[in-house]
Amino acid sequence: MTDLAARAKALADAGQIAEAVALLKAEQRLDLVLELREAAVAARPASAVAEHNLAAILGDLGRGADAEAAARRALGKGGDAPETWLVLARALLAQNRHEEAEDAYRHAVRRRPGYVDGVRELSQLIWMRTEDRTATLAPFGDARVQGAETPPLAAAWAQAMEYAGAPPEEILQALRPAAGDPNIAAVCAHAAMSVDLDEALMHARTSQTVRPGLASMLKLAEIHLARHEVEPALSLIETVLTAVQEDQNALSLKAVAFRLLDSPRAHELYAYDAMVGAYLIDTPEGWPSLEAYLVDLAPALRRLHALQTHPVGQSLRHGTQTTAPLTASDDPVIRAFFRAVDRPIRHYIAALGHGNDPLRRRITGDYRIAGAWSVQLRPGGFHASHVHPEGWLSSACYIDLPDAIAEGRQGWIGFGAPPFLPDLRPEYFQKPEPGMLVLFPSYMWHGTQPFAGEQPRLTIAFDVVPA
Repeated sequence: MTDLAARAKALADAGQIAEAVALLKAEQRLDLVLELREAAVAARPASAVAEHNLAAILGDLGRGADAEAAARRALGKGGDAPETWLVLARALLAQNRHEEAEDAYRHAVRRRPGYVDGVRELSQLIWMRTEDRTATLAPFGDARVQGAETPPLAAAWAQAMEYAGAPPEEILQALRPAAGDPNIAAVCAHAAMSVDLDEALMHARTSQTVRPGLASMLKLAEIHLARHEVEPALSLIETVLTAVQEDQNALSLKAVAFRLLDSPRAHELYAYDAMVGAYLIDTPEGWPSLEAYLVDLAPALRRLHALQTHPVGQSLRHGTQTTAPLTASDDPVIRAFFRAVDRPIRHYIAALGHGNDPLRRRITGDYRIAGAWSVQLRPGGFHASHVHPEGWLSSACYIDLPDAIAEGRQGWIGFGAPPFLPDLRPEYFQKPEPGMLVLFPSYMWHGTQPFAGEQPRLTIAFDVVPA
């Protein structure tokens, strides 16, 4: 038994289940959380709560059918909490049963009007199914009026508005009257960044003053960088990194600060030649060639792209993203993908060498995939520049590409450009090829150039963490 498992077991044996689960989740050991939840069901077979907790962790693991079964058992044992209906909705969504998922979400919010998670996820599902802004916002009611009373709900409403294409000024007009609340102030700070940086700074300072925290510090640092105020931004960033050494958002902002200073330290964090690796994946056993494998993989992935448009809160625009982790798939074609990328991942890690920088100091000699999904962009689609806060290494693997990638840099991945500083352009580009896996630090800004034509662009992405 590992030290982590032993500590979790000691907490569980002492009746401190919540503490044990929190410890394991912080270390991303969901497999051990599952063992605790299964043991609780075995010990209390009549408990709806135990079944609910089991359903929730099964959902986190991407086991949609098993999560559905456990959630239905919880309901059958007398559980009727909105949280259980939410877990059921997520399990159905992971199985691409969208109408049933929407119905389960509606059960959740009927049981608790204003239930933030339920309302937000119901709204997102409606958006992804319909691209209808009016229908998407309907679950919120009049969040502009509710804003002062239920700030988290108003914040979710603002995000739905943003991703449904509402102008930032419209969001600001609705929420300014409630901007004394730190949650609303944070939303206003974000919206104002593309409208008025003075207003953005004011709201960010309100949020940090009223409710200080690492997230509000990073938003304040981001706004300082957008205003080319590097020194106050660096002070905030270093405070965050002192608290959380591997905070990927803080590292991404630190690289921007050094770039604005034209400091060579920017190239220590963003050494593109050494830190961006491009490899052809292996041909999995059972296929005569990589081309033959990709021919089978593309339709297996496309079957999972049953929605109409992008999710809320993600980087992609004008495309779709799968709703269940690919690592949990039982499709042998998709499962073969993770064998095909093992050698390139290990080669990339070995090629990094040793060092005490934020990327290399985390090398342990082994790795674990922490999340995997597929994205299909329509013509005109792109990824806004972003980072991956939960990763160590991130990736893009190209499965099927439009002809437009041969023209200019259409559909290419570009690195180094933060979205809040349009005068800082990407510094490094990688041209996609079918079967190519691109690996890079999770804290590195990256986005995709829009592309024209009539063909979609199909990829798999995943995050890697040390094991």
